[in-house]
Amino acid sequence: MKTLIAPSFDEFLQLAKQGNVIPVSAEFVGDCETPVSAFKKLSCRAYSFLFESTEKNDVSGRFSFVGFDPRLIIQSYGREIRIVRDGIEERFSTATDPLDELRKLMARYQFVTRPELPRFAGGAVGFLGYEAIGFFEPKVPAAREDDLQLPEMLFMLTGNVLIFDHRLRSLKIVVSAFLDGGSPEKAYARAVESVDSILQQLAEPVDLPLLPITKDKKQPPPRSNFRREEFERAVERAKEYIREGDIFQVVLSQRFESQFDGEPLDFYRCLRFINPSPYMFCLKLGNNFALVGSSPEMHVRLVGNTVEIRPIAGTRARGVTPAQDEANAAELLADPKERAEHIMLVDLARNDVGRVAEFGTVRVTEFMEIERYSHVMHIVSNVVGRSRADCTAFDVVRATFPAGTVSGAPKIRAMQIISELENTRRGCYAGAIGYFGFDGNTDSCIALRCAVLKKGKAYFQAGAGIVADSNPQREYEETVNKARAMTKALAMASQIKRT
Repeated sequence: MKTLIAPSFDEFLQLAKQGNVIPVSAEFVGDCETPVSAFKKLSCRAYSFLFESTEKNDVSGRFSFVGFDPRLIIQSYGREIRIVRDGIEERFSTATDPLDELRKLMARYQFVTRPELPRFAGGAVGFLGYEAIGFFEPKVPAAREDDLQLPEMLFMLTGNVLIFDHRLRSLKIVVSAFLDGGSPEKAYARAVESVDSILQQLAEPVDLPLLPITKDKKQPPPRSNFRREEFERAVERAKEYIREGDIFQVVLSQRFESQFDGEPLDFYRCLRFINPSPYMFCLKLGNNFALVGSSPEMHVRLVGNTVEIRPIAGTRARGVTPAQDEANAAELLADPKERAEHIMLVDLARNDVGRVAEFGTVRVTEFMEIERYSHVMHIVSNVVGRSRADCTAFDVVRATFPAGTVSGAPKIRAMQIISELENTRRGCYAGAIGYFGFDGNTDSCIALRCAVLKKGKAYFQAGAGIVADSNPQREYEETVNKARAMTKALAMASQIKRT
């Protein structure tokens, strides 16, 4: 059966008058392939990604994305920018910030939107680490120790994307044709050839070991960069800053470390089973470096001219029984400390959206709802606004970074205190993971429930919001509760047998 390619070549020539990046696609019934199996087949190279969501709605949960074979890689180490194209690395120093260098790269591409494709069909995918705030807010110093040596930013620019539409049960293979001044005929032919090549790769068998479902066992606790008494002392010092009027709230975190030399996809599958979340991701970012996570929280989304932030603050463990679960939710919503913290962060989200929104368009569309996850429940709200005409997706991310729910209020002073009280740089944790689409949209999550897999180890971090009446012991336990899904997924992934 001949593959039906869209657009036709004649239609392609017409679209080429509108821009220099034209998505070429083929659509199939998606009953024989899953995002996980497709990622396994196509991620044999050093850079690739898988994005999924467990939400059951058309906004977040309808599509899954698999991307591979990026056109280029851009990353930053301090002011040094490194760009790799076709195996050749270019290095230079930025006079502005890494996001601006990514903006300049993407400004070269005029994407021709096709209405039958979803809001993401190619672009820059990767992460912005927490310490990138130093470029946007020079008053915020980085923590002293940089033991993981991660880039502040890393994005892969790709036009090869598999799109799984779970509502229509279809699979689209999208290959963007880049018109770099060459022949449109050759660009179209290359894209069609790539679609056929991807089809052949998907037809290959895949080795995905079965996941063992085992009873919960006591696992040895992962090593932390804080001793318990040190963390509790840091909480007390944060409360002193609150009493002195420096801040209202600050998020303190600890980082856990565990041995893990398995496959990133194995860990992802286990985490996906144990802790399904709105933002699931597995990113292979070069040799011996990957990010795997299941974040509950959006960082920021821009679709068209609508900016959206969905703050999460306030946590309780899930109950053992439905009755206990309801009691925990009622207790959470009635807790004055949790309510005050959440309201403060909703106000911070309104301020962040207001930095890029037209005057009078910022509003709260959901307020203090309970959302449940595998091990914890949270209070959530939703804030939206209409972006100003002069604001790009990069401006939106810059204005809202990092999220108030992982820093504190006022934001700058809270981040200064984080740099003082935390032992090491946060790296990916509390940064943003997501995409900048060729079409100008962006969607990202906060890097929570996120593991850095590097050189045989897994690093993951969890934080707690500290306010005036915080209990140091309880805040410590909150960080441990938030990390529990990661430790269980690691234990489960470590039991996977490979032949």
